[in-house]
Amino acid sequence: MSSLVRGGICRPFRSLKCISVAIFTLCSIILVLLYKGNINWMSLKPKVSTLLIETEVKASTCSFDSLSPEELLVFDSLKDVIFWPETPSLKSDSSLNDTSDPRRSSFTILPRSGGGSWRVGDQLQVSIRIRDFHGRPKKSGGDVLLARLHNSTFHAGVAGHVVDHRNGSYSAFFSLLWEGQAQVEVVLVHPSEAVTVLQKLTEEQPDRIYFNSLFWSGSVSETTTCNVCLTGTQQNICDYSDLRTGEPWFCYKPHKLDCDARISHARGGFRQNLKWLNMYEFFYIYICLNPPEGNKRTFKTRPSGYYYKGAWQALDGTRVHQFNSNAISQCLKGKAVLFYGDSTVRQWYEYLTNSLPDLKEFDLQTSKQSGPLMALDYVNKILVTFRSHGPPIRFASSSVSQLQYVANELDRVIGGSNTVVVIGVWSHFSTFPVEVYVRRLLNIRKAVARLLNRAPGTTVVVRTANPKEMTLYESLTNSDWFSLQRDKILREIFRGTKVQLVDAWEMILAHHLPHKLHPDSDILKNMVDVLLSFACPLKKKF
Repeated sequence: MSSLVRGGICRPFRSLKCISVAIFTLCSIILVLLYKGNINWMSLKPKVSTLLIETEVKASTCSFDSLSPEELLVFDSLKDVIFWPETPSLKSDSSLNDTSDPRRSSFTILPRSGGGSWRVGDQLQVSIRIRDFHGRPKKSGGDVLLARLHNSTFHAGVAGHVVDHRNGSYSAFFSLLWEGQAQVEVVLVHPSEAVTVLQKLTEEQPDRIYFNSLFWSGSVSETTTCNVCLTGTQQNICDYSDLRTGEPWFCYKPHKLDCDARISHARGGFRQNLKWLNMYEFFYIYICLNPPEGNKRTFKTRPSGYYYKGAWQALDGTRVHQFNSNAISQCLKGKAVLFYGDSTVRQWYEYLTNSLPDLKEFDLQTSKQSGPLMALDYVNKILVTFRSHGPPIRFASSSVSQLQYVANELDRVIGGSNTVVVIGVWSHFSTFPVEVYVRRLLNIRKAVARLLNRAPGTTVVVRTANPKEMTLYESLTNSDWFSLQRDKILREIFRGTKVQLVDAWEMILAHHLPHKLHPDSDILKNMVDVLLSFACPLKKKF
């Protein structure tokens, strides 16, 4: 029999130069209450209520061109990568009590294969069982679960690999990489029913985040809506699709001005056309279970790295140095570091400009969000730049002349052994069909191949997606489920290329700090240390 202890401390298993495992569960369920545009947080106690889903059905869908035959072949090959188990359909009489309840769900650490104590190098398996608010075992998969193994004393942590058995049960696998105690943490980010809603959102409302452009000529100005997807066809449309890459972008034509009068791009807003009655709850449960007897299943998985004493230890053969300001200057001396993408790589640009006192930023009279930005250390001949990727980009107003697609910018890079190119493109594509993201990454991948062909000594680094805080807005527009799907696409598209990946997903998941879109300084430093270790791989002491 297993025992259940709430709010207690688990007695660690016996260890002799091995790893003992205690169980700590942090389960959270994130759903949303939206009704007539007003937010009303419900009680933490579960209530019997029904889900009401209403969507405004429009005559047309996305007005972007279909994928080319080549892109379609790639997209078909990616379907297995982003496959998600079928989630429950939501009917008008659906009850919240039928959804996944973290308070009644539990996990169990399975005994070590062969018996005995856990040792460094072993793989730990955890069995997870999801139940609904009635306490009934769920019979289908699709829940979004995150897991990590950690030790607060050693500031150690590693991400777990979750396997969905599609019957309401899951397995999480952890590599045991340090000696001493460890704790298992399992987080329920979204129940499978929430994934159903998120899928419905993207399918029926791909334009729920919209953008505006200002058109101006003389004393006349007009603002219209722009997007990758524009619904409705009664108003004329200006086509701003990129001629080189084919990247689609459209704006409604102003009534008085021509299409060539467009001067700026800005995030417009968020249409809350979907209304549903739902819940937003957090549960913190401490469960201590005795390891049960039973069949054990092995699943070999290898994380990209782990934290020990607060420093990231890569497991792909990369020797990660710890860089202070002087070491950064020595590493980047004579180099150009070119950042392209969203604010998650702009954060790296800002880290470097703040860390190097001799790296002076030039005021280019451009947006601090979208750039272009430039900083120069003249004495050490260090150049650092940032430019955002082209639309869709959710930044404040930017001149359309400054919105350039990453693929086109890469074709302008000379490259060479003293050039480091950093790319981070993922966060702003979450609300769109995955085909939009696939096309963007394929264009970038082709441009990277051209760059490495003409300048093979160039260091190219790609930043992956990462989990983040789940506010109401983020749940509907930038959910971890959206990010996870795009993260899988990014890794697959760049697999086999001569690029280096900074695994932001695991680096945030494995750390004890809260998940954030823009991680805190401790995680940020480790990410930049990995980046600089790619740029300066020589075995010398900085």
